[in-house]
Amino acid sequence: MVVGCSVRPTWPGRKLHTASQTIPKDGIMNANAKPILVIGGGIAGITAAVEAAEVGYRVVLVEKEAYLGGRVMRTYRYFPKMCPPTCGFEINVRRIRQNPRIVIHTLSTVEQISGTAGNFKATIKKRPRYVTGRSSLDDSVTEKLESERPNDFNFGMDTTKALYYPHDMAYPPLHVLDREALSEADEELLKKISPPEALDFGMEEEEIDIAVGAVVVATGWQPYDATKLDHLGFGKCRNVLTNVMMERLAARSGPTGGEIVRPSDGKVAENVAFVQCAGSRDENHLPYCSAVCCMASLKQARYLREKNESAKATVFYIDIRTVGRLEKFYFDMLEDSNISFVKGKVAEISENPETRDLILGVEDTLSGDRLNQTFDMVVLATGIVPNTAEAKLPIELTYDDYGFIDGTTNIDGVYAAGCAKRPCDVSRTTKDSTAAALKAIQCLNRGE
Repeated sequence: MVVGCSVRPTWPGRKLHTASQTIPKDGIMNANAKPILVIGGGIAGITAAVEAAEVGYRVVLVEKEAYLGGRVMRTYRYFPKMCPPTCGFEINVRRIRQNPRIVIHTLSTVEQISGTAGNFKATIKKRPRYVTGRSSLDDSVTEKLESERPNDFNFGMDTTKALYYPHDMAYPPLHVLDREALSEADEELLKKISPPEALDFGMEEEEIDIAVGAVVVATGWQPYDATKLDHLGFGKCRNVLTNVMMERLAARSGPTGGEIVRPSDGKVAENVAFVQCAGSRDENHLPYCSAVCCMASLKQARYLREKNESAKATVFYIDIRTVGRLEKFYFDMLEDSNISFVKGKVAEISENPETRDLILGVEDTLSGDRLNQTFDMVVLATGIVPNTAEAKLPIELTYDDYGFIDGTTNIDGVYAAGCAKRPCDVSRTTKDSTAAALKAIQCLNRGE
Protein backbone atom coordinates (compact mmCIF):
# COMPACT_ATOMS: atom_id res chain seq x y z
CA MET A 1 0.00 0.00 0.00
CA VAL A 2 1.23 3.50 -0.81
CA VAL A 3 -0.04 6.61 0.95
CA GLY A 4 1.09 10.21 0.83
CA CYS A 5 4.45 11.27 2.20
CA SER A 6 4.28 12.92 5.64
CA VAL A 7 6.46 15.80 4.42
CA ARG A 8 4.63 17.96 1.92
CA PRO A 9 6.11 20.52 -0.49
CA THR A 10 5.86 24.10 0.76
CA TRP A 11 5.69 25.54 -2.78
CA PRO A 12 7.65 28.73 -2.00
CA GLY A 13 6.77 31.74 -4.10
CA ARG A 14 9.13 33.30 -6.60
CA LYS A 15 9.42 36.67 -8.25
CA LEU A 16 8.38 36.67 -11.90
CA HIS A 17 9.55 39.14 -14.51
CA THR A 18 7.40 38.02 -17.44
CA ALA A 19 5.89 41.10 -19.10
CA SER A 20 5.92 42.87 -15.71
CA GLN A 21 6.52 46.31 -17.22
CA THR A 22 3.53 46.07 -19.53
CA ILE A 23 0.90 45.09 -16.95
CA PRO A 24 -1.10 47.96 -15.40
CA LYS A 25 -0.76 48.61 -11.67
CA ASP A 26 -3.92 46.70 -10.87
CA GLY A 27 -2.43 43.69 -12.67
CA ILE A 28 -5.22 43.44 -15.24
CA MET A 29 -4.32 44.05 -18.89
CA ASN A 30 -7.88 44.57 -20.11
CA ALA A 31 -10.17 45.52 -17.24
CA ASN A 32 -13.27 45.18 -19.43
CA ALA A 33 -12.48 41.62 -20.56
CA LYS A 34 -14.13 38.68 -18.89
CA PRO A 35 -11.90 35.82 -17.69
CA ILE A 36 -10.65 33.01 -19.94
CA LEU A 37 -12.10 29.63 -19.03
CA VAL A 38 -9.54 26.82 -19.33
CA ILE A 39 -11.05 23.34 -19.21
CA GLY A 40 -8.47 20.80 -18.05
CA GLY A 41 -5.60 21.15 -15.59
CA GLY A 42 -2.96 18.99 -17.26
CA ILE A 43 0.17 20.37 -18.90
CA ALA A 44 -1.91 21.90 -21.73
CA GLY A 45 -4.36 23.66 -19.42
CA ILE A 46 -1.70 24.84 -16.97
CA THR A 47 0.40 26.29 -19.80
CA ALA A 48 -2.55 28.16 -21.31
CA ALA A 49 -3.56 29.48 -17.89
CA VAL A 50 -0.18 30.81 -16.77
CA GLU A 51 0.69 32.28 -20.17
CA ALA A 52 -2.55 34.27 -20.27
CA ALA A 53 -2.40 35.29 -16.60
CA GLU A 54 1.22 36.42 -16.72
CA VAL A 55 0.42 39.04 -19.35
CA GLY A 56 -2.48 40.37 -17.31
CA TYR A 57 -5.63 38.38 -18.11
CA ARG A 58 -7.88 36.65 -15.63
CA VAL A 59 -8.24 32.87 -15.89
CA VAL A 60 -10.59 30.27 -14.41
CA LEU A 61 -8.94 26.82 -14.53
CA VAL A 62 -11.21 23.78 -14.12
CA GLU A 63 -9.87 20.27 -13.46
CA LYS A 64 -11.90 17.09 -12.88
CA GLU A 65 -9.26 15.40 -10.71
CA ALA A 66 -8.30 16.46 -7.18
CA TYR A 67 -4.95 17.77 -8.38
CA LEU A 68 -3.33 19.58 -11.31
CA GLY A 69 -0.78 18.03 -13.64
CA GLY A 70 -2.83 15.52 -15.59
CA ARG A 71 -1.27 12.39 -17.06
CA VAL A 72 2.18 13.92 -17.26
CA MET A 73 2.41 13.68 -13.46
CA ARG A 74 2.02 9.91 -13.70
CA THR A 75 5.09 9.49 -15.88
CA TYR A 76 8.47 8.59 -14.42
CA ARG A 77 10.59 10.66 -16.81
CA TYR A 78 10.28 12.81 -19.92
CA PHE A 79 11.99 11.94 -23.18
CA PRO A 80 14.53 12.69 -24.52
CA LYS A 81 16.27 14.33 -21.54
CA MET A 82 14.99 11.69 -19.09
CA CYS A 83 14.22 14.23 -16.34
CA PRO A 84 11.28 13.81 -13.94
CA PRO A 85 8.05 15.73 -14.65
CA THR A 86 8.10 17.19 -11.14
CA CYS A 87 10.83 19.64 -12.20
CA GLY A 88 8.71 21.50 -14.74
CA PHE A 89 5.58 21.03 -12.65
CA GLU A 90 7.09 22.74 -9.61
CA ILE A 91 7.99 25.77 -11.72
CA ASN A 92 4.42 25.98 -13.04
CA VAL A 93 2.96 25.67 -9.56
CA ARG A 94 5.11 28.56 -8.40
CA ARG A 95 3.83 30.60 -11.33
CA ILE A 96 0.24 29.76 -10.37
CA ARG A 97 0.68 30.43 -6.65
CA GLN A 98 2.05 33.91 -7.09
CA ASN A 99 -0.53 34.94 -9.67
CA PRO A 100 -3.83 36.18 -8.19
CA ARG A 101 -5.40 36.29 -11.65
CA ILE A 102 -5.76 32.48 -11.75
CA VAL A 103 -8.71 30.87 -9.97
CA ILE A 104 -8.57 27.06 -9.71
CA HIS A 105 -11.48 24.64 -9.32
CA THR A 106 -10.41 21.00 -8.82
CA LEU A 107 -12.78 18.03 -8.53
CA SER A 108 -14.85 20.07 -10.97
CA THR A 109 -16.43 19.76 -14.40
CA VAL A 110 -17.97 22.24 -16.81
CA GLU A 111 -21.61 21.27 -17.17
CA GLN A 112 -22.90 23.98 -19.48
CA ILE A 113 -21.58 26.69 -21.81
CA SER A 114 -23.77 29.18 -23.63
CA GLY A 115 -23.40 32.56 -25.30
CA THR A 116 -20.97 33.96 -27.86
CA ALA A 117 -17.35 35.11 -28.06
CA GLY A 118 -16.62 37.70 -25.40
CA ASN A 119 -19.82 36.89 -23.55
CA PHE A 120 -20.04 33.20 -22.61
CA LYS A 121 -21.76 31.83 -19.54
CA ALA A 122 -20.54 28.60 -17.94
CA THR A 123 -21.79 26.37 -15.16
CA ILE A 124 -19.16 24.54 -13.09
CA LYS A 125 -20.06 21.55 -10.93
CA LYS A 126 -17.77 21.04 -7.90
CA ARG A 127 -17.64 17.69 -6.13
CA PRO A 128 -16.93 17.73 -2.38
CA ARG A 129 -13.38 17.01 -1.18
CA TYR A 130 -14.50 16.87 2.49
CA VAL A 131 -11.10 18.34 3.38
CA THR A 132 -11.24 22.03 4.26
CA GLY A 133 -7.58 23.01 4.30
CA ARG A 134 -8.16 25.01 7.49
CA SER A 135 -6.10 22.51 9.53
CA SER A 136 -3.29 20.31 8.29
CA LEU A 137 -3.58 16.53 8.02
CA ASP A 138 -0.74 14.04 7.94
CA ASP A 139 -0.16 10.29 7.77
CA SER A 140 -0.54 9.89 11.53
CA VAL A 141 -4.26 10.28 10.87
CA THR A 142 -4.59 8.21 7.68
CA GLU A 143 -2.54 5.30 9.05
CA LYS A 144 -5.14 4.65 11.73
CA LEU A 145 -7.86 3.92 9.15
CA GLU A 146 -8.86 0.46 7.95
CA SER A 147 -10.84 1.55 4.88
CA GLU A 148 -8.94 1.35 1.58
CA ARG A 149 -9.55 2.21 -2.05
CA PRO A 150 -7.80 1.35 -5.35
CA ASN A 151 -5.09 3.91 -6.07
CA ASP A 152 -6.15 5.36 -9.42
CA PHE A 153 -2.93 7.40 -9.62
CA ASN A 154 -1.08 4.06 -9.89
CA PHE A 155 -3.76 2.57 -12.17
CA GLY A 156 -5.11 0.33 -9.41
CA MET A 157 -1.83 -1.52 -8.86
CA ASP A 158 -1.94 -0.69 -5.15
CA THR A 159 -4.30 0.96 -2.66
CA THR A 160 -4.54 4.03 -0.46
CA LYS A 161 -6.56 4.70 2.67
CA ALA A 162 -9.99 6.26 2.18
CA LEU A 163 -8.46 9.54 3.35
CA TYR A 164 -5.47 9.98 1.07
CA TYR A 165 -2.96 12.39 -0.44
CA PRO A 166 -3.19 12.08 -4.26
CA HIS A 167 0.59 11.98 -4.81
CA ASP A 168 3.75 13.43 -3.29
CA MET A 169 3.74 16.61 -5.39
CA ALA A 170 -0.02 17.15 -5.45
CA TYR A 171 -1.33 20.67 -5.98
CA PRO A 172 -3.50 21.88 -4.34
CA PRO A 173 -1.54 20.28 -1.45
CA LEU A 174 -4.60 18.79 0.22
CA HIS A 175 -5.82 15.33 1.15
CA VAL A 176 -9.03 13.93 -0.33
CA LEU A 177 -11.66 11.85 1.43
CA ASP A 178 -13.37 9.07 -0.52
CA ARG A 179 -16.71 8.86 1.28
CA GLU A 180 -17.81 5.81 -0.71
CA ALA A 181 -14.79 3.82 0.47
CA LEU A 182 -14.97 5.04 4.07
CA SER A 183 -16.55 2.67 6.59
CA GLU A 184 -18.88 3.94 9.30
CA ALA A 185 -16.35 2.95 11.96
CA ASP A 186 -13.60 4.92 10.24
CA GLU A 187 -15.87 7.92 9.85
CA GLU A 188 -16.46 7.97 13.59
CA LEU A 189 -12.74 7.54 14.20
CA LEU A 190 -11.90 10.47 11.92
CA LYS A 191 -14.34 12.69 13.79
CA LYS A 192 -12.40 11.94 16.96
CA ILE A 193 -8.77 12.08 15.83
CA SER A 194 -8.74 14.69 13.04
CA PRO A 195 -7.51 18.20 13.85
CA PRO A 196 -10.32 20.71 14.46
CA GLU A 197 -12.05 21.87 11.25
CA ALA A 198 -9.79 19.71 9.06
CA LEU A 199 -12.74 17.71 7.70
CA ASP A 200 -16.28 18.69 6.83
CA PHE A 201 -18.52 15.65 6.39
CA GLY A 202 -21.40 17.97 5.47
CA MET A 203 -19.80 19.22 2.25
CA GLU A 204 -22.13 18.90 -0.71
CA GLU A 205 -21.88 19.13 -4.45
CA GLU A 206 -22.34 22.70 -5.66
CA GLU A 207 -22.75 24.56 -8.93
CA ILE A 208 -21.15 27.87 -9.81
CA ASP A 209 -22.23 30.12 -12.68
CA ILE A 210 -19.52 32.32 -14.19
CA ALA A 211 -19.23 34.76 -17.09
CA VAL A 212 -16.20 34.26 -19.35
CA GLY A 213 -14.99 35.82 -22.57
CA ALA A 214 -13.20 32.88 -24.22
CA VAL A 215 -12.69 29.15 -23.68
CA VAL A 216 -9.58 26.98 -24.04
CA VAL A 217 -10.35 23.26 -24.25
CA ALA A 218 -7.44 21.29 -22.81
CA THR A 219 -9.26 18.13 -21.77
CA GLY A 220 -6.37 15.77 -22.46
CA TRP A 221 -6.37 12.05 -23.17
CA GLN A 222 -6.69 8.53 -21.85
CA PRO A 223 -4.94 5.30 -22.89
CA TYR A 224 -6.80 2.99 -25.26
CA ASP A 225 -8.70 0.30 -23.36
CA ALA A 226 -6.36 -2.70 -23.58
CA THR A 227 -9.11 -5.13 -22.55
CA LYS A 228 -10.47 -4.68 -26.09
CA LEU A 229 -7.29 -6.33 -27.41
CA ASP A 230 -8.34 -9.84 -26.51
CA HIS A 231 -5.48 -11.48 -28.43
CA LEU A 232 -2.87 -9.61 -26.37
CA GLY A 233 -3.98 -10.99 -23.03
CA PHE A 234 -4.43 -7.85 -20.96
CA GLY A 235 -6.74 -8.57 -18.04
CA LYS A 236 -6.25 -12.33 -18.47
CA CYS A 237 -2.48 -12.64 -18.12
CA ARG A 238 -1.26 -10.93 -14.95
CA ASN A 239 2.15 -10.05 -16.34
CA VAL A 240 0.78 -8.16 -19.34
CA LEU A 241 0.85 -4.43 -18.54
CA THR A 242 0.20 -1.23 -20.46
CA ASN A 243 2.76 1.48 -21.11
CA VAL A 244 1.12 3.87 -18.63
CA MET A 245 1.33 1.20 -15.92
CA MET A 246 5.01 0.71 -16.72
CA GLU A 247 5.62 4.40 -15.97
CA ARG A 248 4.25 3.93 -12.47
CA LEU A 249 6.21 0.69 -11.93
CA ALA A 250 9.44 2.53 -12.69
CA ALA A 251 8.63 5.52 -10.46
CA ARG A 252 9.96 5.59 -6.90
CA SER A 253 6.54 6.77 -5.74
CA GLY A 254 4.89 3.90 -7.61
CA PRO A 255 3.43 0.64 -6.25
CA THR A 256 6.81 -1.14 -6.05
CA GLY A 257 9.05 1.74 -5.02
CA GLY A 258 10.56 1.91 -8.49
CA GLU A 259 11.40 -1.79 -8.83
CA ILE A 260 10.35 -3.24 -12.19
CA VAL A 261 8.90 -6.56 -11.07
CA ARG A 262 6.22 -8.96 -12.29
CA PRO A 263 2.76 -8.36 -10.79
CA SER A 264 2.12 -12.12 -10.49
CA ASP A 265 4.94 -12.96 -8.09
CA GLY A 266 7.13 -9.89 -7.46
CA LYS A 267 9.99 -11.44 -9.40
CA VAL A 268 12.45 -8.97 -10.95
CA ALA A 269 11.67 -8.70 -14.66
CA GLU A 270 14.71 -10.03 -16.56
CA ASN A 271 13.26 -10.44 -20.05
CA VAL A 272 10.60 -7.97 -21.16
CA ALA A 273 8.76 -7.58 -24.47
CA PHE A 274 7.50 -4.20 -25.64
CA VAL A 275 4.62 -4.57 -28.09
CA GLN A 276 4.16 -1.50 -30.29
CA CYS A 277 0.92 -0.31 -31.89
CA ALA A 278 -1.24 -2.19 -29.38
CA GLY A 279 -4.53 -1.23 -30.98
CA SER A 280 -3.05 1.65 -32.99
CA ARG A 281 -2.86 1.71 -36.80
CA ASP A 282 -5.58 -0.92 -36.74
CA GLU A 283 -8.93 -0.39 -38.48
CA ASN A 284 -10.63 -2.47 -35.77
CA HIS A 285 -9.38 -0.23 -32.97
CA LEU A 286 -7.42 3.03 -33.52
CA PRO A 287 -6.70 3.60 -37.23
CA TYR A 288 -4.26 6.42 -36.48
CA CYS A 289 -0.71 6.57 -35.09
CA SER A 290 -0.52 8.09 -31.60
CA ALA A 291 2.86 9.68 -32.36
CA VAL A 292 4.51 9.20 -28.95
CA CYS A 293 4.28 5.45 -28.29
CA CYS A 294 7.56 4.46 -29.97
CA MET A 295 9.53 6.99 -27.94
CA ALA A 296 7.69 5.98 -24.77
CA SER A 297 8.63 2.32 -25.25
CA LEU A 298 12.26 3.16 -26.02
CA LYS A 299 12.35 5.26 -22.88
CA GLN A 300 10.85 2.41 -20.85
CA ALA A 301 13.36 -0.06 -22.25
CA ARG A 302 16.01 2.30 -20.95
CA TYR A 303 14.33 2.29 -17.52
CA LEU A 304 14.61 -1.48 -17.50
CA ARG A 305 18.27 -1.47 -18.46
CA GLU A 306 19.18 1.25 -15.95
CA LYS A 307 17.53 -0.56 -13.07
CA ASN A 308 18.81 -4.03 -13.94
CA GLU A 309 22.02 -4.25 -15.99
CA SER A 310 21.40 -7.90 -16.85
CA ALA A 311 17.83 -7.37 -18.08
CA LYS A 312 16.93 -7.81 -21.74
CA ALA A 313 14.29 -5.99 -23.77
CA THR A 314 12.77 -6.90 -27.12
CA VAL A 315 10.73 -4.32 -29.05
CA PHE A 316 8.18 -5.71 -31.55
CA TYR A 317 7.24 -2.98 -34.00
CA ILE A 318 5.57 -2.15 -37.30
CA ASP A 319 7.69 0.97 -37.83
CA ILE A 320 9.83 2.86 -35.32
CA ARG A 321 8.71 6.48 -35.50
CA THR A 322 11.06 8.90 -33.78
CA VAL A 323 10.75 12.26 -35.46
CA GLY A 324 13.56 14.78 -35.93
CA ARG A 325 15.88 15.22 -32.95
CA LEU A 326 14.45 12.13 -31.29
CA GLU A 327 16.23 9.89 -33.81
CA LYS A 328 19.42 10.06 -31.74
CA PHE A 329 17.61 8.54 -28.77
CA TYR A 330 16.68 5.58 -30.98
CA PHE A 331 20.17 5.19 -32.44
CA ASP A 332 21.68 5.18 -28.95
CA MET A 333 19.34 2.33 -28.01
CA LEU A 334 20.48 0.33 -31.06
CA GLU A 335 23.96 0.21 -29.58
CA ASP A 336 22.75 -1.67 -26.49
CA SER A 337 23.35 -5.39 -27.07
CA ASN A 338 20.65 -6.28 -24.53
CA ILE A 339 17.94 -4.54 -26.54
CA SER A 340 16.58 -6.29 -29.64
CA PHE A 341 14.19 -5.03 -32.31
CA VAL A 342 11.87 -7.33 -34.25
CA LYS A 343 9.80 -5.95 -37.12
CA GLY A 344 6.49 -7.76 -36.85
CA LYS A 345 3.06 -7.33 -35.32
CA VAL A 346 2.32 -9.62 -32.39
CA ALA A 347 -0.60 -11.88 -33.29
CA GLU A 348 -1.15 -13.56 -29.93
CA ILE A 349 0.01 -13.60 -26.31
CA SER A 350 -0.62 -16.67 -24.18
CA GLU A 351 0.44 -17.63 -20.66
CA ASN A 352 2.19 -20.66 -19.19
CA PRO A 353 -0.19 -21.47 -16.32
CA GLU A 354 2.59 -22.82 -14.12
CA THR A 355 5.28 -20.15 -14.49
CA ARG A 356 3.07 -17.22 -15.56
CA ASP A 357 5.62 -16.62 -18.33
CA LEU A 358 4.23 -15.18 -21.56
CA ILE A 359 4.54 -16.69 -25.03
CA LEU A 360 4.36 -14.31 -27.97
CA GLY A 361 3.39 -15.46 -31.43
CA VAL A 362 4.71 -13.15 -34.14
CA GLU A 363 6.06 -13.24 -37.66
CA ASP A 364 9.38 -11.50 -38.22
CA THR A 365 8.58 -9.72 -41.48
CA LEU A 366 12.26 -9.13 -42.32
CA SER A 367 13.35 -12.77 -42.03
CA GLY A 368 9.97 -14.38 -42.71
CA ASP A 369 10.36 -16.58 -39.61
CA ARG A 370 7.44 -17.37 -37.32
CA LEU A 371 8.55 -16.79 -33.74
CA ASN A 372 7.25 -18.11 -30.44
CA GLN A 373 9.31 -16.40 -27.78
CA THR A 374 8.90 -16.48 -24.01
CA PHE A 375 9.15 -13.43 -21.73
CA ASP A 376 8.80 -12.61 -18.04
CA MET A 377 6.61 -9.61 -18.73
CA VAL A 378 4.98 -7.76 -21.65
CA VAL A 379 4.32 -4.03 -21.97
CA LEU A 380 1.63 -2.98 -24.47
CA ALA A 381 2.11 0.39 -26.17
CA THR A 382 -1.53 1.47 -26.10
CA GLY A 383 -2.42 4.63 -28.01
CA ILE A 384 -3.80 8.04 -27.14
CA VAL A 385 -7.58 8.50 -27.08
CA PRO A 386 -8.97 12.02 -26.49
CA ASN A 387 -11.18 12.33 -23.43
CA THR A 388 -13.71 13.98 -25.71
CA ALA A 389 -14.19 10.65 -27.51
CA GLU A 390 -16.42 9.57 -24.61
CA ALA A 391 -17.33 12.78 -22.80
CA LYS A 392 -18.33 15.52 -25.21
CA LEU A 393 -18.26 19.11 -24.04
CA PRO A 394 -21.55 20.90 -23.28
CA ILE A 395 -21.29 23.06 -26.39
CA GLU A 396 -21.77 22.18 -30.05
CA LEU A 397 -18.25 21.54 -31.34
CA THR A 398 -17.06 19.66 -34.41
CA TYR A 399 -15.20 16.40 -33.73
CA ASP A 400 -13.41 14.11 -36.15
CA ASP A 401 -14.15 10.39 -36.44
CA TYR A 402 -11.93 9.64 -33.45
CA GLY A 403 -13.24 12.26 -31.03
CA PHE A 404 -10.52 14.90 -31.51
CA ILE A 405 -11.67 18.51 -31.73
CA ASP A 406 -10.97 20.69 -34.74
CA GLY A 407 -8.15 22.93 -33.45
CA THR A 408 -9.79 26.22 -34.40
CA THR A 409 -13.24 24.82 -33.56
CA ASN A 410 -16.38 25.90 -35.33
CA ILE A 411 -17.30 28.35 -32.56
CA ASP A 412 -15.62 31.73 -32.33
CA GLY A 413 -13.99 32.17 -28.92
CA VAL A 414 -13.47 28.44 -28.24
CA TYR A 415 -9.98 27.02 -28.87
CA ALA A 416 -8.65 23.49 -28.42
CA ALA A 417 -5.12 22.64 -27.32
CA GLY A 418 -2.85 19.63 -26.87
CA CYS A 419 -4.25 16.11 -27.06
CA ALA A 420 -7.78 17.44 -27.34
CA LYS A 421 -6.75 18.28 -30.95
CA ARG A 422 -4.34 15.45 -31.84
CA PRO A 423 -1.86 13.05 -30.23
CA CYS A 424 1.25 15.01 -29.24
CA ASP A 425 4.12 15.04 -26.78
CA VAL A 426 4.76 17.50 -23.94
CA SER A 427 6.95 19.83 -25.99
CA ARG A 428 4.37 20.24 -28.74
CA THR A 429 1.57 20.51 -26.20
CA THR A 430 3.14 23.49 -24.43
CA LYS A 431 3.66 25.35 -27.71
CA ASP A 432 0.14 24.53 -28.83
CA SER A 433 -1.34 25.72 -25.54
CA THR A 434 0.55 29.00 -25.68
CA ALA A 435 -0.95 29.56 -29.13
CA ALA A 436 -4.45 28.79 -27.79
CA ALA A 437 -3.93 31.30 -24.95
CA LEU A 438 -2.90 33.95 -27.51
CA LYS A 439 -6.02 33.27 -29.60
CA ALA A 440 -8.17 33.61 -26.47
CA ILE A 441 -6.51 36.94 -25.63
CA GLN A 442 -7.07 38.20 -29.17
CA CYS A 443 -10.72 37.20 -28.88
CA LEU A 444 -11.10 39.23 -25.66
CA ASN A 445 -9.44 42.27 -27.18
CA ARG A 446 -11.69 42.29 -30.24
CA GLY A 447 -14.46 43.50 -27.94
CA GLU A 448 -12.56 46.59 -26.79
